[in-house]
Amino acid sequence: MSTRDSDSSDRAKASNEAAGTARTAGQPSFGVFARKPAARASAKAETGSDSRDAGEMRAETEQSWPDDAVEVGAIVDAYGLKGWVKVIAHADAGSGGDALLTAKRWWLVKGHERKSTPALQAKIHSDTVVARLGGIADRDAAYAMRGHRIYICRSEFPALQSDEFYWVDLLGLNVVNEVGVELGKVADMIDNGAHSVMRIEYPDAGKDGKPVTGERLIPFVGVYVKTVDQAAKQIIVDWEADY
Repeated sequence: MSTRDSDSSDRAKASNEAAGTARTAGQPSFGVFARKPAARASAKAETGSDSRDAGEMRAETEQSWPDDAVEVGAIVDAYGLKGWVKVIAHADAGSGGDALLTAKRWWLVKGHERKSTPALQAKIHSDTVVARLGGIADRDAAYAMRGHRIYICRSEFPALQSDEFYWVDLLGLNVVNEVGVELGKVADMIDNGAHSVMRIEYPDAGKDGKPVTGERLIPFVGVYVKTVDQAAKQIIVDWEADY
């Protein structure tokens, strides 16, 4: 299996600090795409698609909120004079922005307020994504959207190749080595600039014998990661428990 460790520069660093917003407790963040956006996604975003539902923004509740909503970024400013918004993605726009570019509907949260809106147009602009959303007609309305966190349904994420993965899909998977020793569960994914790293948590005992949570880091590269079986919720690695 190839985990594209030879092309690690294609993976984007998370932009959590730039987004300037805290994530909702218990909600997995979008993390990082494992690839650059396909040319077809960018082309579609540049031209826009006015054939999409041009409906207005609507209020949402916890009951109407989609179960597979994943936080992908935040609105940080207005863009231009015609109601466009500027977005910082939780992954660089050049490789994590394609879900924002292609999703038909954005789900928005600010404080206790929930709403959703059709995404009418979206495109990459420098290191950000800019978008025209339903129900936002001018700069003042766009400016008022600052601070909204953006969620997109996981079902609307663009499909990946067989050797590519979204970080959010790896969280919670069991990690087992090639002789069947359980190493823990993926608690987080880290981008160290060279490649992705799995942060794995497992039950352990402290020096006083009391239960603690242990941690190990395993690079997400082909030399160590042998199989990712999302159906079985398991990752098989070439890694010993005492490393």
